[in-house]
Amino acid sequence: MDIDVKNLHPLEVKLLRHVSAGEDITAERIVSELGYKIGQCNQAFSWLTSKGCLEETSREKKTFYELTDTGREQKAAGTAPERIFSYLKENGAHAMPEIAEALSMEKSDVGSAFGLLSSKGILRLNGERKAEIASDALPEEVVIQRSLLERAAAGDGTLNDASLSSEEKKAIGAMAKKRGAASSPFRIVEREDVVYRLTPAGDEARKALLEANITGEEFGVLTPEMIQTGAWKNGTFRPYGINAPTSRLIPGRRNAYSEYLQWVKDKLIALGFEEFDGPLVENEFWNGDALFMPQFHSARDIHDVYYVKDPVHCREIEEPWLSQVAATHENGWKTGSRGWGYSFDHEFTRRQVLRSQGTVLSAHQLTKAKVPGKYFGVVRCFRYDQVDATHGADFYQTEGIVLGKDVNLKNLLGLLKMFAEEIAGAEEVKYVPGYFPFTEPSIEVHIKHPVLGWFELGGSGIFRPEVTEPLGIDVPVLAWGLGIDRMALMHLGLNDLRELFTPDIESVRTRRGN
Repeated sequence: MDIDVKNLHPLEVKLLRHVSAGEDITAERIVSELGYKIGQCNQAFSWLTSKGCLEETSREKKTFYELTDTGREQKAAGTAPERIFSYLKENGAHAMPEIAEALSMEKSDVGSAFGLLSSKGILRLNGERKAEIASDALPEEVVIQRSLLERAAAGDGTLNDASLSSEEKKAIGAMAKKRGAASSPFRIVEREDVVYRLTPAGDEARKALLEANITGEEFGVLTPEMIQTGAWKNGTFRPYGINAPTSRLIPGRRNAYSEYLQWVKDKLIALGFEEFDGPLVENEFWNGDALFMPQFHSARDIHDVYYVKDPVHCREIEEPWLSQVAATHENGWKTGSRGWGYSFDHEFTRRQVLRSQGTVLSAHQLTKAKVPGKYFGVVRCFRYDQVDATHGADFYQTEGIVLGKDVNLKNLLGLLKMFAEEIAGAEEVKYVPGYFPFTEPSIEVHIKHPVLGWFELGGSGIFRPEVTEPLGIDVPVLAWGLGIDRMALMHLGLNDLRELFTPDIESVRTRRGN
């Protein structure tokens, strides 16, 4: 490939001048020796590889566990199981809400830690429903977790997966997350070490740069300051591309995703559905309690919510829904259920959060729904999550319910088929059993993307009586909450959710909507 070295970017020029044929070229080396940022490194590698100047000689994928701020706090103060065990050892049996208050811990964290220790026979509930010590030694898993925290903190804050034993890998697996890792002691980081070498064409380009005395420090822009100071006299300029294409005339165009959302709404309204909506800020009552999600159970960890700082609590919860839902949690109320068997926290239920799931609006709608009835919403939700090709911390769901005496699972599967095949445009679909605290049975919908492969479209099911009856409904209710961002990903032929929200106006100019 013939390369005009005068048109190489300064990042390419400096890299080519710095290396020699036969040498290993890595991002770590270029960052250290040339002062590039990792993004500049990757850009230079990409450009030079596409021009045939570099070739990849090896690639090794590595997994690391990076200590988070939460991990450093746990290293200093102790993990939740350690703190609870020490507290009970020093102070005797206590109820879990008392433990949470004494240790300034979230009640859900106390519940999760108690579940781990009780499963190992370390703790138990006595006749007064108070936690007490049943064995005088912490389980090996907790001891290993302490060792991992100490080792990471003593080094550079990371642990290499390859250096861990099978027992350590199992223990750290319960402490690490790839997405939304701020609340976990470790963050999973996957890296690829790629090694490049100069090709014969790259070596020729390097020699041509040296002969032409092109350094990469040439001026690319003539600025007023350079003219005023005379700095332009002391350097050379990069050549201008006089054959560059002229600017285009581009007509206005609507955002493709905005058009898609409106198309989905029109389709559902044409099928007889009524649209609902609600505020972005909700309280824990509607975000979880009304959906029969226990307040102090690990099931609440399904959603990593954003808490509202001011005001922390809403003023009140509507009656009779508050009393009836609280009774359902405590003893089942009139639903025929035994409930969750704990004392409902009326302070916790008023805590305000950003809506983490569209099912919140379905719960609201149950209190005023007509029977029979069909309702839907396109709902913006928020969860603390690691952003990648199929996940966002700020995303949309299409949420809906169908109420009626005769609705059943077969009706629900028909609706899911419509969403997956007609609205998402998927050709390969599968329905698998799932778990949600508020539906039984529960079904997850998975579709196959031509590039990203299989991923979950969302969840669905039939609301449990513990959800519907306290909110005034005594007929079956079909419910679903599907990621409409992911449906648009498939429908619009994209490979990354972030393309739906990109500030790049070019994506709007060149992409066709519905």
